[in-house]
This record gives sequence, C-alpha cells and structure tokens, in this order.
Amino acid sequence: MYERDIKRKIVALAKKFPVIAVLGPRQSGKTTLVKETFQDYAYTNLENLNQRELAQTDPSYFLKSYQKNGGLIIDEVQHAPALFSYLQLEVDAKEGEGRFILTGSQNFLMNEKITQTLAGRVAIFDSAPLITK
Repeated sequence: MYERDIKRKIVALAKKFPVIAVLGPRQSGKTTLVKETFQDYAYTNLENLNQRELAQTDPSYFLKSYQKNGGLIIDEVQHAPALFSYLQLEVDAKEGEGRFILTGSQNFLMNEKITQTLAGRVAIFDSAPLITK
C-alpha cells in the first residue's frame, strides 16, 4: 500500500473526534486506507444487503451489535442515512474518540446529512483517487 499524507491527519483527528468520515468517489482507496489505519476495528460494509437492511430497519441494534468490538468502520454508509441520528445518540451517550470510522461516496446530500446530524462530533476528509508516478 502507498503511504498517503491524509493518513497522518486521520489518525491525529481520530484522537479528537468520536467520528471520522472519509468521503470520495468509488475506487479512490477509502476502504483500503481506513482498514489499514484502523486494523483492530470491527468492519461492516453496507454494500452487503443483509447488513444494509439491518442498518436501515434497526439502526440501534445494528450499532449495539458492534459495541463489544471497540471501534467500528462502516463502509458505504450512504446506504443507511437513518444511521446518522443513531450515531449521534451513541456518541452523546458514551464518550470516546475515534469510535466510528465512516466511508462513503462523495455525495452532497450525504455530506449535508453528516454535517447537520454529527456537527461538532465528526472530522470529514475528502479522499481523491490515488495517483502514482
């Protein structure tokens, strides 16, 4: 894996914010970056239809099912917009920095939902595609 400058910034802000969001176009390396950076976190991908359905129909249970694992990476979070309100409740109920790492396609509506619901609780990074020489 190529070392990316954004990684140091993500690690630093994960010590200050409970939620980190890495947004960008498909195939820009978001998933690879967060999985490599937060190797001990539980991981779920909402492209998986079973996970997506659970996150959409019972967001509270979905989040609670990962609590025992410490941190959680939720990949393609744009598929379950209702999750943002539940993330806010989780973050407000229990202190801890860098608890949730979110990835998703760069999408104006999702970015707006994240900034409104998780204001003051999230650091947002835009991930451009990796260009090698």
